[in-house]
Amino acid sequence: MAENSTNVRTKMALWGVRAAARSLGAVAPGLAAAWSERLFLTPQRPRRSRTAEAVLARGQPRVLRVEGEKVAVWSWGEGPRVLLVHGWSGYGGQLTAFVRPLVDAGFSVVTYDAPGHGASSGRTSSLPELAGMVAAVGQATGGPYAVVAHSFGAAATAVALRDGMKVERAVFISPPADPLAGIRAFADTVGLSEALWRRMAARIEARFDMRLADLALPAFAPGLDVPLRIFHDVGDREVPLEAGEAVARAWPGAKLTRTEGLGHFRILYAPEVLSPAVDFLSEGRPSNAWPGPELLASVASARGTTPRGVHGG
Repeated sequence: MAENSTNVRTKMALWGVRAAARSLGAVAPGLAAAWSERLFLTPQRPRRSRTAEAVLARGQPRVLRVEGEKVAVWSWGEGPRVLLVHGWSGYGGQLTAFVRPLVDAGFSVVTYDAPGHGASSGRTSSLPELAGMVAAVGQATGGPYAVVAHSFGAAATAVALRDGMKVERAVFISPPADPLAGIRAFADTVGLSEALWRRMAARIEARFDMRLADLALPAFAPGLDVPLRIFHDVGDREVPLEAGEAVARAWPGAKLTRTEGLGHFRILYAPEVLSPAVDFLSEGRPSNAWPGPELLASVASARGTTPRGVHGG
């Protein structure tokens, strides 16, 4: 009954949003585009699962101040660092099924809630901002050996790699290929006309001084040389398999594994994903372990400096 009640409230809220979009779009398209942009850039904050909470409780918590935001960070273990990156409207705890197998394999692990998500501050976010956050948190925690990223977090990681972040290996789970596809899906959900969502997209491009087409992974993936393993479910309703296939075709040497029956979220906990992903990261693991039990004592901090825009807290 509780689930049915939640579904009813969600549908009623969506009907209200669609009605507002139609009405506002008809009388004030400029204002409607600004309203839609704000809505599009505002992630939801789902409640953490008990399983995720239990794993996070065993981690070492820390708050980093990055570009004026307080970013919640957790870490486990010692060894080469693996950064776990969640997707849009997600949180770092969604990838904690990777923590134990990675630590057992000799890695240290870092995850975090991006601004506007989970326990971190902020209300809005975007692909360019999330990409900068991947690089900033990675630098502040000593520099990752590898990244495991889910959904929109995979797109953010790819942009960060394009812009200069260095890792030895990467695992992408359910990666999207084109941010315009996300905008079109959003427009379909809330009932925006084509003219209105294109106007919204133009506002986003102006806000961040970039072209959305330049953030499409297949456009820049051919220039990346990071070994990549991709996992994508054939029945993913959030990010279709075609997106993962497009990324795999464009990324030199990438290997795509298709799963069945796992969808967009269960795939994060499936043994048939966890085991080969950890094995893939272990294949390139340096023989010399990273020094120090204090995972968040970054190289920059050890030298008495702090990465630009990043402060411990």
